[in-house]
Amino acid sequence: MCNRHRFLKATCITQVAFLLFFALIPQLYSEEARRGPVIQLALKDAVNLALRNNRDIQIQEEEIAAAKANIMNAKSAFLPQVNGGFGYTYNDSVFYSDSFLGHRKDTRVYSGYKNDNILSLSVDESIYNGGADIANLEQARVGLKVQGETLRAAKLNIEFETKRLFYGLLLAYETKRIAEDLVGQAKAHYDETYSMFGQGTSSKFDVLQSKTQVARLIPQLVNADNAIDLIMAEFKKLLVIGMKETVRIDGQLDYAPVDINEDEFLKEAYARSPQMILKLLGIDMNKWAIEFAKAGWLPQISANAGYSYRADDLSDIINARHDNWNIGIKASIALFDGFATKAKVDEARARYNQAALRKDDIIDQIAVDIKNASLNLREAKTVIDAEKDSIVEAKEALRLSEVRYNNGVGINLDVFDAQVGLAQVEQSLAQGVYDYIMSCAQLDRTMGRDFFREANYETGG
Repeated sequence: MCNRHRFLKATCITQVAFLLFFALIPQLYSEEARRGPVIQLALKDAVNLALRNNRDIQIQEEEIAAAKANIMNAKSAFLPQVNGGFGYTYNDSVFYSDSFLGHRKDTRVYSGYKNDNILSLSVDESIYNGGADIANLEQARVGLKVQGETLRAAKLNIEFETKRLFYGLLLAYETKRIAEDLVGQAKAHYDETYSMFGQGTSSKFDVLQSKTQVARLIPQLVNADNAIDLIMAEFKKLLVIGMKETVRIDGQLDYAPVDINEDEFLKEAYARSPQMILKLLGIDMNKWAIEFAKAGWLPQISANAGYSYRADDLSDIINARHDNWNIGIKASIALFDGFATKAKVDEARARYNQAALRKDDIIDQIAVDIKNASLNLREAKTVIDAEKDSIVEAKEALRLSEVRYNNGVGINLDVFDAQVGLAQVEQSLAQGVYDYIMSCAQLDRTMGRDFFREANYETGG
């Protein structure tokens, strides 16, 4: 009798502990709500915020500004270079101390003064340099396109990561709900077993076994809470939201079926994938690098002009007697440069061949990625269809196991197995939906589909 009393006392303490645990959960959420205003985010809002705040995007936008400046720098080679200058030199002695009489100019303009002041203006223009300036400008223009596509690729990656974490949170919430339901079912069964034990229709072993089952399931609920916190921290980091801010996700773990057409997927990916476009731009860039290197074999032609004033007295420097001008043209060609130009051309051609091989490699890689995403879509759809049918059966199996146990026909393990089986089916269904959504997201990224242009599953189905 004493042992029975101690057992009942321990059982009461356990019940109180469980009640306190479940009572504290709402308080924890209330405490979180009191921290500050709640940031409500739908998927569209999250993607917008990530694209606006993400530092990698901001860095790449600066790269585009730098590429535009590089184009301006390349264009400057086609414009004349105008320079103004002033110089002063004190000479201990000069060839002529006085100007020749009767000359229309002060002849010391040519030989120099003891106090020599020179005010000059010069213009230099490259007329032809073997096409190097043209090649450099074309490379700069291609470089701008490269940075633009790199930015688009970065945005696609940010969109993918936002979807991954957004739907990862929804999956984590669903996992927690499933864990809560499982613990709740186990707790209800424990209460029923305890009541039957009090009536003498259940054994002490069944009560202990039921209580142990509840205790075994509590860590799953704790792990589900921890998973939510961890994914939420990553989500806030991606969106550059303060870790102390309260964020609430507005969405459902749902999907819309996609018609799988691998040939159409491939065509779109080859036309729009940033990785494919970047490899094609790499070929163009290296093509112009070859032309730039070939310029070393071609003539270099330039022209220059100058105008200057020279006098020993600054107050009398600006006049016709002290001015002088010149104009000239220069042409040169390398007869032998130690094979330096040949080496540069050979290197540029090798880089061009590398770029072409990289393009072929990305063509194969895109095909693999499309195939992988398509297979994942089919697999996830199969799982979803199978588990949707299994849920009804699992719920019925749980109901029957409880009825059988209450009637003394079934055993505890039958109820436990049915409870866990239902939770596993629900978890498998949720995971299948998540996998389907992420396969769509992977497909979108591979095909270069921007989030705000293509929305193929966000509306649900």
